[in-house]
Amino acid sequence: MFRLAIFFLLFAGTTAWAQESSSAPAAAPALPPAEAPATQPGEIPSSAPAEAAASPQPVSEEVVQAEAAIVKSDWKAAQDKLDPWLKDHPEDARALFDAGYVADAQDRLDDAVALYERAVGADPKSFEAHASLGLLLARQNKTDDARPELAAAAALDPGDAGPLAKAKVWRALAQIDRDDDATRASDDLIEALKLSPETEADTLLAASLADEAGEAEEAEKAYRRVLAEDPKSAAANAGLAHLLIARKEFAEAEPILRTALEQTPDDPALTAQLATVLAAQDKAEALPVLQKLHKDHPANADVTRMLAEVLAEAGETADSDELYRTLLTTTPEDAALLVAHGQNLIRLHKYPEAFAAFDKASQVDTANADAWSGLAFAASRVNQPSVTLHALTMRSKFLPEVPSTYFLWATSYDMLHKQEAAATYYHKFLESSAGTLPDQEFQARQRLRLLENKK
Repeated sequence: MFRLAIFFLLFAGTTAWAQESSSAPAAAPALPPAEAPATQPGEIPSSAPAEAAASPQPVSEEVVQAEAAIVKSDWKAAQDKLDPWLKDHPEDARALFDAGYVADAQDRLDDAVALYERAVGADPKSFEAHASLGLLLARQNKTDDARPELAAAAALDPGDAGPLAKAKVWRALAQIDRDDDATRASDDLIEALKLSPETEADTLLAASLADEAGEAEEAEKAYRRVLAEDPKSAAANAGLAHLLIARKEFAEAEPILRTALEQTPDDPALTAQLATVLAAQDKAEALPVLQKLHKDHPANADVTRMLAEVLAEAGETADSDELYRTLLTTTPEDAALLVAHGQNLIRLHKYPEAFAAFDKASQVDTANADAWSGLAFAASRVNQPSVTLHALTMRSKFLPEVPSTYFLWATSYDMLHKQEAAATYYHKFLESSAGTLPDQEFQARQRLRLLENKK
């Protein structure tokens, strides 16, 4: 009766990889050995359908004693029994699985993988071996290798391991599939829920999948369902805040994030979300929050980028640009960074440098409208009207014209002595500006008098 006792002793305490993406502790193997049926105490439980389980194989006394040691978490005693037995009986599937379980518990993960693989080879219909191998590989983030093993386990009868063990397999598949196929991940989760009650982690995963699928309303319902049971759930609060931020409901997101941060005050993602919310509401607290976050996580590029953006908005242009320069040393081909750097350079009146930054950004990402906008303006400042016109042409593929672009069209054509085109765009500028840009409007009217008098 040892194997079932091991299962109930250890399975309940195992942190499921499928429920915690951070993975289970190394000393908590995925699936403990399961017990043979009470009427056949010395037989291997079948992983095949019941009709295929009529001819069980005998279990050696050494394996029985090893499993008794496993129940007591006496890994050394179990290994001392299993190693010599496997030396003489290398194809004993049950002993191989037990040895893999012991290695897993001892954090000898390479040995555990090898032993589980041998157990699968010795008994391809072993649910326990496939499941334990798949879950261990998943904990090691070897998802391409883990998925086939978990899929094989999901297709097998779990036998004495029971429906909870198979539910765990389906949950692990859901976690693996979520990045590549949200629909399949949802189907995996449904299979798990057919076998076991819904957990908070299931609801959070369902919410995340709904969010990724663009089903914001369903995601919000799921997050709020978790929070109804656990108001301090950091994951649910963070997920709900993410939805609210996406809808620009910043005032609603702020108290949710503050609640979440009460549980995990140093969480960088939550703090970054709070800083985003505060900045969107023009609250001065955003800057010190981000400065502290950057001090605590100086190598975090996302935090550095956010701080650079907030500094720029606060008018601290030089400090902002220093951070953008640092980021660009690591990712010099990042078009968004190049654009932000270029915008700072414009504010600092460093037009040739800004021209170079925007020019590179437009080459890196030809569909980046902000890069073309910046290049058009910078080119006008360094007296390159032909480049300005090209940049404006490219920009117009992605964004509508605004008064400032009409003015750039007009002045560029004017500099190239294309008087008719210049006059046309000066008129378009004046019609669209309607008193919002008085200095440029004055210049446009003066140029129109000259241009139209020459006709």
